[in-house]
Order: sequence, then structure tokens, then C-alpha cells
Amino acid sequence: KPGLLQTCKPTPNYTNFKVKMFDDLDTHWTQLKIDKESGQKKQITWKYQYIKHGSCCQELYNQSMYFSLALRLKGRVDLLRNLRTQRIIPGGKYTFADIIKAVKTASKSEPNIKCI
Repeated sequence: KPGLLQTCKPTPNYTNFKVKMFDDLDTHWTQLKIDKESGQKKQITWKYQYIKHGSCCQELYNQSMYFSLALRLKGRVDLLRNLRTQRIIPGGKYTFADIIKAVKTASKSEPNIKCI
């Protein structure tokens, strides 16, 4: 979409995280599409996100700073509480449109959610 900060040049290098940052990311930004061992070795999800979005702020934030900031921002939003406010609760049955609407209402922005 025009105006979104994504895939800026030059493309940054991604260095796999070790121990503390890996554990924080694995806890709060889980790599759902791959198994834990592949996630630890390849870190595909985080690499993709950093190259796509972190590339646009690499003059201000290095890779570690970028992900630290992302985790801090995520910590400010209690998504489950916000979903409950919109009457979306774990174990319930909802349409994709219901979830999109609830996230949009809670976050005040257009979510980019995909079914996997």
C-alpha cells in the first residue's frame, strides 16, 4: 500500500538473536508458521519483519533496538483484554470479519491479519 514503510533500501543484514532477545521474542512474538528448532536456527519470521519494516528505520535503530522497541510497544497494548472488551473471548466461535472489526476498534488502526 502506498505510504506504508516497508522494504526500504538499502536492505539491512539480519543477525540471528541469541539467548535473552531470542527468549523475549519467542515468548511475545511467536513464530507460528515453523517449528521451534527451525525458528531458533533460521528466525525466518523476525528476519522477514526486520527486512520489510526495520529497513525503513535502520538509520535510527539497529536490529536489536528495533525489536526492543517493538516489544515495548506490544507491551503497552493488552490485545486479549481489548478483544474481551469487544466480546471476543478464547474458545468462542467468530468469523474472520468479527476479529478484524474487534482488532480495528481496539487498536484504532487497520489490522493486517491473515489466517494460516
